[in-house]
Amino acid sequence: MSEIERDSVHNYRPGPQSELPLDPGEKVTAVFEPDPKRYWYDTAVLAGFGIVLVGAALAWMGRIEQIAVAAVAIAAGMGLRALYFRSEAFARRWQLTDRRLVGPQGRQVMLLEIKQVRRLMGDVQIVTKSGDKNLIKHLGDSAAVMATIEAARAKRAKVKH
Repeated sequence: MSEIERDSVHNYRPGPQSELPLDPGEKVTAVFEPDPKRYWYDTAVLAGFGIVLVGAALAWMGRIEQIAVAAVAIAAGMGLRALYFRSEAFARRWQLTDRRLVGPQGRQVMLLEIKQVRRLMGDVQIVTKSGDKNLIKHLGDSAAVMATIEAARAKRAKVKH
């Protein structure tokens, strides 16, 4: 009889216990955590986009009388979704060390492997030379986080050469 293997999604551990340990001598220079105001703002923006898209679709189908009900349903659904996922979102943090970015769920990005750092609303996307993408979500000041990561990458490049 074949054995059923456990799916790795069941091994999810939120919070710092899911992060990779630091190497000997590695120093944390910054910690990037989600900002509550930004989390709720992002949720409101997504709800707004949803309301506009569904409203346009309902208007196109000639169901204008249903737009108000759809708007309330979308706003309520997004609010409940935000409440449900809040603890998970705030358990995710990224640590910037003198060598790498250490993220949740065993993610890591070596500073010298970073190809591009860019802003996406209140988030920062890290693109590696191999094409991997990581997202640091719901940041209060994404421009400052970008500048900090870029400066650490430049400093690491000078140390290596």
